[in-house]
Amino acid sequence: MADKQIIVTCNYEARRRGLSKLQLIHEAKKICPDVVIVLGEELGRFRDASKLLYKHLEKFSWSGKVERLGFDEVFMDVTDIVDYNQKLLNPNDLTHSFLQMDRNDPTAGFAFDATKIAGHGYPDLQPCGEASPQYTLNSGSPNNDIGLLTRLILGSHLAQHLRLSLEEEKGYTSTVGISTNKLLSKLVGNLHKPKGQTTLLPPYEVLPSDDALQSNVTTFIDSHDIGKIPGIGFKMSQRIRNHVLSRPADFESGLIYGGTKESVTVRDVRLFPGMGPEILEKLLGGLGAERGIGGKAWALINGRDDSDVKDIRKVPSQISIEDSYKKLDTMPQLIKELRMLATSLLNRMHQDLLEDDEKSNISSKRWIAYPKTLRLSTRPRPPLNADGTRTRSFNRISRSGPLPNFVFNLKDGKDSIVERLIQESLIPMFRRLHPQKADWNLSLVNIGVTNMIEAASEDGSSAGVGRNIGSMFKGQEARLKEWKVQDRDTPPDFVADRNQLPAKKHPSSDRVETEYTMGSEDIVRSQDTVDELDFWNVEDEEEEMDHREICHVCGAMMPAFAMPAHERFHNWEGE
Repeated sequence: MADKQIIVTCNYEARRRGLSKLQLIHEAKKICPDVVIVLGEELGRFRDASKLLYKHLEKFSWSGKVERLGFDEVFMDVTDIVDYNQKLLNPNDLTHSFLQMDRNDPTAGFAFDATKIAGHGYPDLQPCGEASPQYTLNSGSPNNDIGLLTRLILGSHLAQHLRLSLEEEKGYTSTVGISTNKLLSKLVGNLHKPKGQTTLLPPYEVLPSDDALQSNVTTFIDSHDIGKIPGIGFKMSQRIRNHVLSRPADFESGLIYGGTKESVTVRDVRLFPGMGPEILEKLLGGLGAERGIGGKAWALINGRDDSDVKDIRKVPSQISIEDSYKKLDTMPQLIKELRMLATSLLNRMHQDLLEDDEKSNISSKRWIAYPKTLRLSTRPRPPLNADGTRTRSFNRISRSGPLPNFVFNLKDGKDSIVERLIQESLIPMFRRLHPQKADWNLSLVNIGVTNMIEAASEDGSSAGVGRNIGSMFKGQEARLKEWKVQDRDTPPDFVADRNQLPAKKHPSSDRVETEYTMGSEDIVRSQDTVDELDFWNVEDEEEEMDHREICHVCGAMMPAFAMPAHERFHNWEGE
């Protein structure tokens, strides 16, 4: 699949023939002349499939910790499912175990053999995927890893169940990695693509006294190039390579990112003299760097990752669209590209931020979130050097502003909204970024919306700022049914003796106001009476009595809000 002049991604057959991501198309055709190029500028089908599969997987989660990574990757924290089912295991009959998928339904689940992992293991100790004899659940294990292995076995069978469900119900194959953190599970899942699963087996931690053992985590991660570790990006890995090699590392030329020609493995970095969090902080820290980046990178190099799997997100944190160019430096070109980007952005907003229902008319749908900020980013090319070369630069410059409300109008046409957005927001922002009239020599333009404010759901349970008014009125009949006052015949209730009610003296009168002189507004209706013993709550009585007034004409006592109407009665009577 290609976008502009580069290969965005390619299938496994193409990779076996020497092609790779972010490769120039003309280079790919030299390596593989019969390559089939498909334009990948329209990603709507991929997004729809991604949302479909994500929703399918989230149904199996108990904790709601299902984090999407890109189009085709998902992290799932299944700790609670594993904990629950580990307690259900019968140590005397592990081969006939049952993994329960619903806390409230003991019949929902599947049978499995809890003495062996499902799929592959690392290291691959048995051809059939069984655990090594030293890791059977019926015997001892070094470093007390038997409990960890049990949990990994449960996780592997759960993963296999999810994979089969995806394939049988949705028609998609998948690859899974099973381990104790996001870093290790992602890396170990790469071992048996495109249709397999791998569990990283114990031991994970080895005591210094255990000279005969080696951590499988260390052995596994040591073989990776430093640039392949998630969380250590292109720039960070280049700085680390330069330090280990004591010179700039060579890398291949390319339109966007060139691969390194010199591999520096995690083992090379980990065992480099003096290497540790302090050195990495000096290499990777600085202005704009994440605080404590050295310690974080050192942890990743050693296979430690404390980041949590994020909760299910109904709304993306941001939506952005970008495109790259050989040269973009005139206003007509810019407006043309902004129109394409803004149209794609509006389509994405409609796909991701409108309620997902079967309504065909888009104007009747409801926004589930409102982005508040519009952002425009560009990447100018640096000027040529004296020798005619150009320094590679990935730096972007950005401007942000409020997203205009007309973007949320679903009755107006998309074209008119896009034109207003360009003229009223994007071009003014662009001119603040690039005051000159032309010759910007841009290699990239990105527009996006962020700062999402979630709207209320139909049941008011959303984290949004308020409830949907229309839905509230539609559902209020059922919600208020138990408090509804109905006009129906009821038997007479017991009414407490009014002479026993505590009376309050008014400052202007020493007499006690009895039932006879009370206004009609004070008479308690039959349906309002309660048991005599509970008739008055002292605190409520004092609060209510403090808001009563006495008529200066007839002496009747009544609530303050009724006094104006009562006085109008006397005025009418006097006439």
